[in-house]
Amino acid sequence: MRSLHRCKKLLFLGVLFLQSFLSFNALATYPDKPIKIIVPFSPGGGTDLVARTLGVVMAEDLHQPIIVDNKPGGSTIIGTDTLAKSAPDGYTLVVATFAHAVNPSLKEKLPYSQDKDFSPVILVGISPNVLVVPLNSPFKSVKDLLTAAQAKPGTLSYASQGSGTSAHLAAELFSIMIGANLIHIPYKGAGPALTDVMGGQVDMMFATASAVGSLIESGKLRALAVTTSVRSTSPVLAKVPTIAESGLPGYVSGSWYGFFAPGGTPSSIIATLNGSIKKAAQSKIFKDRVESEGLVISTGTPEDFGKFVKVEELRWKEVIKKANIKSD
Repeated sequence: MRSLHRCKKLLFLGVLFLQSFLSFNALATYPDKPIKIIVPFSPGGGTDLVARTLGVVMAEDLHQPIIVDNKPGGSTIIGTDTLAKSAPDGYTLVVATFAHAVNPSLKEKLPYSQDKDFSPVILVGISPNVLVVPLNSPFKSVKDLLTAAQAKPGTLSYASQGSGTSAHLAAELFSIMIGANLIHIPYKGAGPALTDVMGGQVDMMFATASAVGSLIESGKLRALAVTTSVRSTSPVLAKVPTIAESGLPGYVSGSWYGFFAPGGTPSSIIATLNGSIKKAAQSKIFKDRVESEGLVISTGTPEDFGKFVKVEELRWKEVIKKANIKSD
């Protein structure tokens, strides 16, 4: 009996050793197959552009193909949930955006745990929303807008591409800080929203830089300010002031891009991915492609990104509560 017990013990230890060896070997050779990046939006948008451009450089650096998998729908929840339920082996990532931080406050129930199912990899950068008005608008500055809004609360309107979007929440933060209600006119997409702003049916919009860059450049819209804490590096927006410096100190809002891996992904793999994405984000090809978006590249550690998202979650939770915002 003792001999049988000893054999079982040795067999058990052998299995543990083999598992440890295989696990170590897998980590040591990572990556040894293609890596998939989930984009929780349709092809062709800003997030898709970021993923595909970074993927080109990452493929060269990691010596493995980078596959972009578009999974739109559910305010990014469908693609994000796919990532949450993927193996924590470093072969599946998701490009997260502003929506990742606000969904917990907008949705009654999420199919994943915001705290347990994601491993932060890296923040890539932050881009501004742009406060735009029709070209024939009487408002030539943010101060003009502030004066009019505070003189007659509840009379000025703003467009957005839907409830809970960055355009919507940027405007609600503005409204809360100036102490005057603005009328929200939601649209199904940025295109129709901007069409009505240009036509004068709506007074303003806090649109993404990528959506309005060409319209500002061609003289179809007037840019009053950008929403980030610093001015944009985009040639089209370089001379446009921030809202904070235009009469509303402390105002900050922005769209951002960052990468998550599934929760429980080994730290050594996270470090490899962090280094590769950081290298790709600093490449000339990436900087040239995102210039028109006004993206301020801001890479750091996984821990930095995790803290950044937590801060975003808390501050937008407060705005959503004060403005009583409900998801579409």
